[in-house]
Amino acid sequence: MARYTGPSTRIARKFGEAIFGDDKAFEKRNYPPGQHGMAKKRGKKSEFAIQLMEKQKAKYSYGILEKQFRGLFKKASATKGVTGEVLLQLCEARLDNVVFRMGIAPSRRGARQLVSHRHVTVNGDVVNIASYHLKPGDKVAVREKSKSLEAIERSLSNSSHVYEWITWNNDIKEGTFVSVPARLQIPENIKEQLIVELYNK
Repeated sequence: MARYTGPSTRIARKFGEAIFGDDKAFEKRNYPPGQHGMAKKRGKKSEFAIQLMEKQKAKYSYGILEKQFRGLFKKASATKGVTGEVLLQLCEARLDNVVFRMGIAPSRRGARQLVSHRHVTVNGDVVNIASYHLKPGDKVAVREKSKSLEAIERSLSNSSHVYEWITWNNDIKEGTFVSVPARLQIPENIKEQLIVELYNK
């Protein structure tokens, strides 16, 4: 299955929350999409349906396909620590996510595009793989000839989020992935234990 490239608001409405960030369209229509979106749904969701919904929410939030996400889960399962927390930490350590968190792009989708178009460097080398896994201490920067791009300038000027686990120097347009974030430092509203339960069935 190809990555979803349709309207992000439609997906946000499906989950009942703005999973892609600020969304004025979602605020106006924060009910499920479709003809019967505003109608009261009957029946209680099964345990499987709730777990599946949580996995889908995580995948859409980080823009990761099923095969990649399952691979991350296997890696998290084989790593020391709480599997669900490690899974989210692996998602957060992806290059596209860190580019988004640093404010270089206004969304993860935009961050993926910047990375694939070779506008980003890691430790001085151009990296065009969005899923590239960063390690603590890695330096992420805007490529020299891309520093004047209007889209990047606009995104950085509108960025106000500060994260303890990354630093950003706007003068040289370079930041550092200081450490792997603890669960409390990850702002995503994801119940990762439900995803672990789903994959362990």
